Amino acid sequence: MRIFSMTDVQLEMRRQLRERAFQALMSLEYEKDIVEALKIFLSKEDFELLTATNGKEALEIVQKEKVDLVLMDIMMPIMDGVKATKEIRKNQNIPIIFLSAKGEREDKIEGLTIGADDYITKPFHPEEVIARIKAQLRRFKELGSQQKDQEVYVLGGITLNDSLKLVNADGKEISLTPVEYGILKY
Repeated sequence: MRIFSMTDVQLEMRRQLRERAFQALMSLEYEKDIVEALKIFLSKEDFELLTATNGKEALEIVQKEKVDLVLMDIMMPIMDGVKATKEIRKNQNIPIIFLSAKGEREDKIEGLTIGADDYITKPFHPEEVIARIKAQLRRFKELGSQQKDQEVYVLGGITLNDSLKLVNADGKEISLTPVEYGILKY
């Protein structure tokens, strides 16, 4: 197993390079074969795929990286996709597509109700996933859904939601005076 850590400067440089060349997708998927297949198909479309194997890892990636869309499995260890989606929705307005073996109508309704933008059941065809990703990104970026997220600023573990005037540090809400908030914002 390889473990590595990046400094904030390295993360910022990586973000800037990726913004020029790729749109970053994050896949929260437990099945390694599916992740590898997605990497192959998505790289051909100039998408970079960041991966996580559980909901906790996914939340860390979303907080530290610029992620344009999340592909989320529901059945995951440590934190399942439903809980991870609820957590992401507290601070982020990014498209989330569920990829799940749970194909019952009730499962799909629950997924869409808690915050997913689309729901694809396994087995799936990679071209369909790519088409749905492109549709979500088009709707989000070109048709205006992204406006809400423009008021949320993330740097490292600090999230500043300007519309709600809330600050979170490593997932915990921080109480600030108006002067402190103004200094932090600028």
